[in-house]
Amino acid sequence: MDKDIKEILLSAEEITALTMDIADKINKDYEGKNLVLLGLLKGSVCFMAELMKYIKIPCQIDFMSVSSYGNGTESSGRVNILKDMSISPMGKDILIVEDIIDSGNTLSFITQYLKSKRCDSVEIVTLLNKPDRRQTEVEVKYSCKKIDDLFVVGFGLDYAEYYRNLPYIGVLKESVYKKTSE
Repeated sequence: MDKDIKEILLSAEEITALTMDIADKINKDYEGKNLVLLGLLKGSVCFMAELMKYIKIPCQIDFMSVSSYGNGTESSGRVNILKDMSISPMGKDILIVEDIIDSGNTLSFITQYLKSKRCDSVEIVTLLNKPDRRQTEVEVKYSCKKIDDLFVVGFGLDYAEYYRNLPYIGVLKESVYKKTSE
């Protein structure tokens, strides 16, 4: 898998440092609140696990599975809820945990969906933020790192369900995803 990586964008150590910084802010902002960390499957799993290690206030966790990509490299723009939250979001402070924000379509949809469930608040924390790719604006309260329009994999991020298990985030060689899409 490493042979498919053009360059390492973030090492495991850099990911940990960025996550610790964001967790400190979350700990302060959510002190005394009814926090639920809501991971969007599958990509957020690694980031959420890392983030949870540094959250020092009481919180619950839950997951949703949504899809707008399939096996492609571009969002279809249509969001499907494959698995909803297990706990009721009503009266909770929901912090959506995301690996990367690209088009913004999925998060815009999920944010509005959750707000309709009468949460006390709905905010977003993301490991990576690609604002240049935005099709739909979303307010991102916590962003670890802004990146250029690169095709990145690792630490939960995938291409066709592969590369999620890399301990770092790397830029995928164009030859890898171009050959399968032609």
